[in-house]
Amino acid sequence: MSVALDTSRTEETAVVRRWKNPIIYAVLAALSFFLIGLNAPDKTVVFRLSDGLKNFSIPDLSLNAGVYGWISVVAMVAIAAFAFITMNKGREIPRGLQGLFWFFFITGMLVWVIGAARSSELSLVTLLTGALTLSIPMIFGSLGGLLCERSGIVNIAIEAQLLLGAFTAALAASMTGSPWVGLLAAMIGGVLVSLILAVFAIKYLVDQTIVGVVVNVLVAGLTGFLYSRVLQADPAHLNSAPKLPTFEIPVLSQIPVIGPVLFNQSVLVYIMYITVALIWFALNKTKWGLRTRAVGEHPKAADTLGINVNRLRFTNVLLAGVVAGMGGAFFTLVSVSSFNANMTAGQGYIALAALIFGRWKPFGALFASLLFGFTLQLNFVLSLLGTSVPTELLAMLPYLVTIFAVAGLVGVSRGPAASGKPYIKG
Repeated sequence: MSVALDTSRTEETAVVRRWKNPIIYAVLAALSFFLIGLNAPDKTVVFRLSDGLKNFSIPDLSLNAGVYGWISVVAMVAIAAFAFITMNKGREIPRGLQGLFWFFFITGMLVWVIGAARSSELSLVTLLTGALTLSIPMIFGSLGGLLCERSGIVNIAIEAQLLLGAFTAALAASMTGSPWVGLLAAMIGGVLVSLILAVFAIKYLVDQTIVGVVVNVLVAGLTGFLYSRVLQADPAHLNSAPKLPTFEIPVLSQIPVIGPVLFNQSVLVYIMYITVALIWFALNKTKWGLRTRAVGEHPKAADTLGINVNRLRFTNVLLAGVVAGMGGAFFTLVSVSSFNANMTAGQGYIALAALIFGRWKPFGALFASLLFGFTLQLNFVLSLLGTSVPTELLAMLPYLVTIFAVAGLVGVSRGPAASGKPYIKG
């Protein structure tokens, strides 16, 4: 007598529900209900769109702060409710809806804050142009960090690369009268910082985070000492750098709104466009990029294929210094014409946050840096408009955005697997 046993099993796929985003949307929607809904000023906010256009003009965009506030609140509440329903069913929230939520939140808050100011008229071109310009050091800094971390090296020293780049750019440009020499000197300054990081982290296997922090403190103290003892002794000859030229690209600069923003900028901005595109192409389409990603993810496997892991890491860290050094040049060759102690004001750390927020991708780092640059520019613009928002809160805005952006990605973003781990050839 044989007994047939049914050994078939019903396999159930576990549904992973991530409630973080729906909860964030609900909290922000509730906050918006009280701020831009119930407390919206009954004023008309005017956005000027024609600034920078020579051949034609575009009518201004006028929005009633109260009406647009309630439209934004209703939209955010609806998206938050839909996010809870979708997540309860075990499905992901569509990216389009996520983007739409942040659009209504940011624009709703912007209209509310401007409506509460003494002047309720704002040039959108000026706001976006300033945001792009202020993003430059963070974009170059995050790209420098990207080259390091994709190679397996944690670059906490972005702040030092920016600061020494700014110092060397000011000194060299002032002594020679050429901003191009200053730009080259900024790259060299960034490489010097990278050299210290590479030697201690790769050759002597010192903890990479500790090395980065120490280098930041070292460069801050060194540049501060040289500024007070050398540059201030003869500022006319040692700390009066000429600026990099600004030029307008014909036709493209006349595209409504985005034309003056993107195509009437300093030459350093155009260099940034090229740098982002080159790094993206090199990382994703070349043999060097494949090897770089390999040593950042699986250095042992890369070694077995004949790749010299530590040599490639060393080279890429130095290349990162070149890129980050150009970001430092912004402070003394674009923003102002002189160096001041600690003038980078922590933007190297924001660049590191932008790298994480951008998920270790060139264009992700670009857009994350633009977000932080937008908050910096918004701080300046709102101060000029005479907003009723406390100036202390405005000054905190870029750093609050940094904290929330990075904290919101905890558990979602994953850096290169070998990042921060020294490689010892077996």
